[in-house]
Amino acid sequence: MLITLLLATLLSTGTPAQGKPDLKTPYEQGNGNQTATYEEAIAWYQKLDEAYDEVKMLPYGMTDAGRPLHLVIVSTDKDFDPASIKQKNKRVLLIQNGIHPGEPEGIDATMMLARDYLQNKKLRKQLDNVVLAIIPVYNIGGALNRNSHTRTNQNGPEVYGFRGNARNLDLNRDYIKTDSRNAQTFHQIFREWDPDVFMDNHTSNGADYQHVMTLIATQHNKLSPTLAKYLSGKMVPTLYEGMKQDKFPMVPYMNHAGDTPDQGIIGFMESPRYATGYTTLYNTIGFVPETHMLKPFDQRVKATYKLMENMIETIHRDADEIGKLRQQAKEQTLTQKQFALNWKLDTTKVTQIPFLGYEAKYKPSEVSGQERLYYDRKSPYSKKINYYDEFVPTVTVEKPVAYIIPQAWHEVTERLKLNKVHMQQLKRDTTLTLDSYYITDYKTSQRPYEGHYLHSEVQVETRRMPRQFFKGDYVVYLNQEANRFLVETLEPQAVDSYFNWNFFDSILMQKEYFSSYVFEDLAAQYLKQNPELRKQLEARRKQDPEFAKNARAQLDFVYRNSPHYEFTHQLYPVGRLMQEVKLPL
Repeated sequence: MLITLLLATLLSTGTPAQGKPDLKTPYEQGNGNQTATYEEAIAWYQKLDEAYDEVKMLPYGMTDAGRPLHLVIVSTDKDFDPASIKQKNKRVLLIQNGIHPGEPEGIDATMMLARDYLQNKKLRKQLDNVVLAIIPVYNIGGALNRNSHTRTNQNGPEVYGFRGNARNLDLNRDYIKTDSRNAQTFHQIFREWDPDVFMDNHTSNGADYQHVMTLIATQHNKLSPTLAKYLSGKMVPTLYEGMKQDKFPMVPYMNHAGDTPDQGIIGFMESPRYATGYTTLYNTIGFVPETHMLKPFDQRVKATYKLMENMIETIHRDADEIGKLRQQAKEQTLTQKQFALNWKLDTTKVTQIPFLGYEAKYKPSEVSGQERLYYDRKSPYSKKINYYDEFVPTVTVEKPVAYIIPQAWHEVTERLKLNKVHMQQLKRDTTLTLDSYYITDYKTSQRPYEGHYLHSEVQVETRRMPRQFFKGDYVVYLNQEANRFLVETLEPQAVDSYFNWNFFDSILMQKEYFSSYVFEDLAAQYLKQNPELRKQLEARRKQDPEFAKNARAQLDFVYRNSPHYEFTHQLYPVGRLMQEVKLPL
């Protein structure tokens, strides 16, 4: 009777008699073409947390959807303190899923992976020196917005989430600008756990080909030399070989040089708006797996699982090496003098890689009647294609001793605080002679991009000048782990600088003007007192007939070169202190 009651209890709780908890995922309970909802994923991880002392699910800050972002830690020695884990010289792998919830295979694959690494002794052994940190679903708002149609080019699953978050932001463009609460919370997680390796699981758009999995690795030119050598020479080749053995041969992400892959592909230069572009700023090795949209969902889930499995095995094998190289990279960042702000592709350097494709052909469109592209799956091929993956800097900058940031720019300083940037504040009003930028030219997008009218092609003029700063203004020394983050955000010429993301736009508008009839007499008097300026005005009239006809433009020329013109117009507020000065801190 006792045995019967015990069996009944086990069956009622869903726990198998052999002692392992029943943790079959929603994906496994489905037909291979279904993905877990946000609620199902969180409920499943709660069960995993309850079943294993080696698991802890932690709610962090809020997201734009009004729900907390969860982090699941799998630590086989039951240590969930990031500082303690680092002291034990363990590596942290941060896996993020559902940044684009219409690309959900990572959500399902990671659930199975976490369970299997706890239940399989051989796999579990690899967690002796590796801790898993898992974001089950990053874009919660998008995950709640489920449908079956918006991923037009994708083969399953039956129902999935939406790319935009609760504010219709693409979160994989929000890491630096940090408009979303999701990104604010991610910064908290990332800076607290300081992962050695980061994976952000995705599904691709684009051409048709035979490969199930493509991969974006951190652009090696942007990594410190020590990490870049390891990444390109050892880690990436290991992952490629492992996936080949697992029957999922990979190629780099299909960023085409031409219309089709056989014309060659270009490495992805991810700027800090993207996940791995941001994580690189802190010497974290980043990967964006991109499964192929047209492959069946179950194949995409399996390929994602296998890549994460190979990733953990590689980190386990190279744990000490990765730790030492990251420490060297951090030390290099502290002493680095020159930083690249902009890059271009070096087309003179090219390698050839094996590629499994389908022939690209053309036929009349049934919609337009015009020629249309299609890939003929009856004509597969295997050949080498060109791969361009070398970038060179086009704009570099010398690191200042410190940036001085007026406290008025709180949107900027708040983002620095989220990144645990060490900042001090002036204790009294102070005049400092330092380098300042004037914005001399820039381009602005004509349409909004992720909530902003993005600037680009910024030109600056550097002037050494005395400037007044006030008690409470921020001093940010570049002697810290966040050095590269600071340069990429506070140098206006950087691709994803805070200037380019419009946080300083108010400096671009002139606030004071002149009435022509009043300024005429002042301008005439000023030209008499400054004959050199008169020569410049006359030369300009000779060179530019339209200018010579425009009285207001000539008055404006004099105005802009006189003391009456506001010196703050287009003055970038952040000062660059280029030498050590004793400050009232």
